[in-house]
Amino acid sequence: MKFRSVFKPYQKVCVDESIVEWKGRLKFKQYIPSKRHRFGIKLFVLCDCKTGYVLDYLVYTGDNKHINFNESLKQSGSVITTLMEPYLNKGHIIYMDNWYSSPLLYQYLSEHNTGACGTVRNNRKGIPMFPTKLAPGQCISAITKGMMTCKWKDKRDVHMLSTVHDTNMSVTNKTDRVGNKIKKPDCILDYNVNMGLIDKSDMQMSFNNTARRSIKWYKKFFFSSA
Repeated sequence: MKFRSVFKPYQKVCVDESIVEWKGRLKFKQYIPSKRHRFGIKLFVLCDCKTGYVLDYLVYTGDNKHINFNESLKQSGSVITTLMEPYLNKGHIIYMDNWYSSPLLYQYLSEHNTGACGTVRNNRKGIPMFPTKLAPGQCISAITKGMMTCKWKDKRDVHMLSTVHDTNMSVTNKTDRVGNKIKKPDCILDYNVNMGLIDKSDMQMSFNNTARRSIKWYKKFFFSSA
């Protein structure tokens, strides 16, 4: 991968999904409703948070041929460890969404001197049981073995997992209905700032689209990722 050979990332990086538009027939074509182009070739992209520079990516083909598969971390965790392999033990912090996050993955990254922060599914193994109902703005957290997890009530419940944050909350510029300043957990504020760089990178590439119509998917992919 030439991308990482010409740029050394800053401390914070993030992983998210991207898609190269393709409407023709293709065995591993995927559908991602949250993306502007919903049908196409799915990529797992590693991006530098400060510059938006794409460091590496993996093409999802429906199998694990391009992933250094770790049986204990399953496919989602193995995507992270494969992309982060050149950057482990260097003090980086990686941000990710709830498809990847798990206590087992965060422990693995922590053992390799790499911090992690992200949303997490509340049914992941190792996530504590929090009360079902919280008041708006209420946050409940737990810390164990250098790992913090919390449940915060916004318009919906948000579960977070982090090895680089504590339980602190900070005042934001937003106010509630009665005019009080809204507080949010520091991990959520940090996550919101550093995630979303993949979508920004996709937007920047769309301004300089060099692709031409072709019946060959690999030609479209080449020009889109070149």
